[in-house]
Amino acid sequence: MPSLPSLRPSGGGAPRPQVPIPPARAVVDCAVYVDGTRMSGRRSYSEALAEVRATGEGFVWVGLHAPDDRQMNGVAETFCLHELMVEDAVHAHQRPKLERYDDTQFIVLRTVKYVEHESLSTTKEVVETGEIMIFVGPDFVITVRHGDFTELKGVRHALESRPDRLALGPYVVMHAIADYVVDTYLDVTAAVETDLDSLEESIFSPGGLIEIDSVYLLKREMTELRRAVAPLAVPLQRLTSPDNELCPKEVRRYMRDVLDHHTTVAEQISTFDEVLTSLLEAASAKIGIQQNTDMRKITSWVAIASVPTMVAGIYGMNFDNMPELHWHYFYYCVLAFLAVVSVLLWRTFRRNHWL
Repeated sequence: MPSLPSLRPSGGGAPRPQVPIPPARAVVDCAVYVDGTRMSGRRSYSEALAEVRATGEGFVWVGLHAPDDRQMNGVAETFCLHELMVEDAVHAHQRPKLERYDDTQFIVLRTVKYVEHESLSTTKEVVETGEIMIFVGPDFVITVRHGDFTELKGVRHALESRPDRLALGPYVVMHAIADYVVDTYLDVTAAVETDLDSLEESIFSPGGLIEIDSVYLLKREMTELRRAVAPLAVPLQRLTSPDNELCPKEVRRYMRDVLDHHTTVAEQISTFDEVLTSLLEAASAKIGIQQNTDMRKITSWVAIASVPTMVAGIYGMNFDNMPELHWHYFYYCVLAFLAVVSVLLWRTFRRNHWL
């Protein structure tokens, strides 16, 4: 049987160089919008930008998903993006921020998703996070997504159904994405509030199980949610400021509504964190009370058991001349005495609510 040809280079030489992945591989969608209407036909982002700059009308919207260094560098060369912005776009886990490089603004948004679960005791995660980076220039907008739940297809379709909005320029896209992200914050906090109410009910229910691990889990998730949401306040304030002359006045008005919704979410998260702190203290106090109750029960049973133990210990010594040692019925009298004393101790502890 003939052998298959080897894929390794002959002579033990260096491995074959990797074939560069084309930048277009990371492009999810690319379109040219003129007067709020999407132009027909398919084109690369370089062709789209050349067309817009040749005619002087409209703008380009390029959507990317998790590009690597080579792919992002190809986009950066075409749109003349600053290398610091490109580095942040490739390497995720950035804090929400707004930066300006000449006539291009770069905003980072953290996205959140509520992880469905039956109960807090059966899950390890409540909130999942991702990122969306937006480059906005005079005639282009580039969105870079990280995460499997950060699709913007619905946002694009909603904007395309409103040509009057898209006619305002690329900053309308930035507003629509920011509005979409902040609205998901509201949905997530509403779902988390249900978990919080359930947890609060279980802790304060008489005889209910104390799920302190669930309190710690939810408090950790609220910390992650706060880190994703809270820092966005400053970028949104800068976008609504009259000093931001790159952002059209009409778009700044819409951004104020996004800022109001963000403030509402931030206040809710702060309230959740305070409630969780109170629940943690209440759960700890309830555990302490339960431990004290258990110790009282244990102590009571030990006290009851100590009486027969003491008597049995005395009569277990190896002495022949012990008082009443040879009484015929004394063994039964000792058993009766131990039973009576044990019952009296049990009734006493029961009356004092130790048992």
